[in-house]
Amino acid sequence: MTEKQLPHLVFGGELVDLDRNEFVDLGKLDIVGIFPNYASAQAAWKAKAQATVDNAQMRYFIVHLHRFMDPA
Repeated sequence: MTEKQLPHLVFGGELVDLDRNEFVDLGKLDIVGIFPNYASAQAAWKAKAQATVDNAQMRYFIVHLHRFMDPA
């Protein structure tokens, strides 16, 4: 039996300011990828976050796509 698919999206970009999640340029978002589970998405998120640690305005996010596909 295979595991239930729980896709997660990891993306990020430079924020206008640190007090809100508004991006400087939506056209320049870094779409890291879609991952089959939270653990692999978190590993990708962590790698990107650590790689951009010198830019305080950069933020990466994990979106639980499976929740949009099956809200129940």
